[in-house]
Amino acid sequence: MTSADRCLTPRRKPRQVRAELTRERVLTAAAHVFAAYGYAAGTTNRIAEHARMSIGSLYQYFPNKDAILAELLVRHIDRGAWTAAEELDLAPGSLEETVRALVRDAIDHHRDDPQLLRIMIEEAPVSSELIEAIDRHGKARVSQVRDVLARHPDVRVQDLDVAAELVVGTVEMNTHRMMATPRPVPVDRLEKELVAMITRYLCGDQ
Repeated sequence: MTSADRCLTPRRKPRQVRAELTRERVLTAAAHVFAAYGYAAGTTNRIAEHARMSIGSLYQYFPNKDAILAELLVRHIDRGAWTAAEELDLAPGSLEETVRALVRDAIDHHRDDPQLLRIMIEEAPVSSELIEAIDRHGKARVSQVRDVLARHPDVRVQDLDVAAELVVGTVEMNTHRMMATPRPVPVDRLEKELVAMITRYLCGDQ
């Protein structure tokens, strides 16, 4: 572990329910404070006050606000599987709705707080844990999308491995970038254009 990683590592990994709830309270308070005040003014004192705990108690869990933000970003990225993938109707003619389900899943995950999303993207320090989360999430999402593409009768691309990487990268990158801007593109327009672009690519339209 590098010195930079040590500065970003939470001090205490909760082993009891009460400690885990306290840690969650810190993270919830930090998300609110960062979104409300910005990162520079989102001090650990403000986070502790919002979490209704002493600054000393906060420091038992995180060494600084960089570590808190890093943990928020790791959790945001490593959000788990695309649960709706198992419920898709993969009948002929349904490719556009299949793509829409994927796009909406990404948009829904990013739409709650654009200000916090922007702070996480712009301010969060890079750590080995973050890099591992990005890799873990990326592999899981690409694997799910490849499986869907392989089973869908409307998909015409030949290289499913590359296609899955391209689709996931396009959806994730654009939802992050376009929803985190100070003046984000309206969600319905973003969804419409992403779905149209990806659907045409997958069904081989020129």
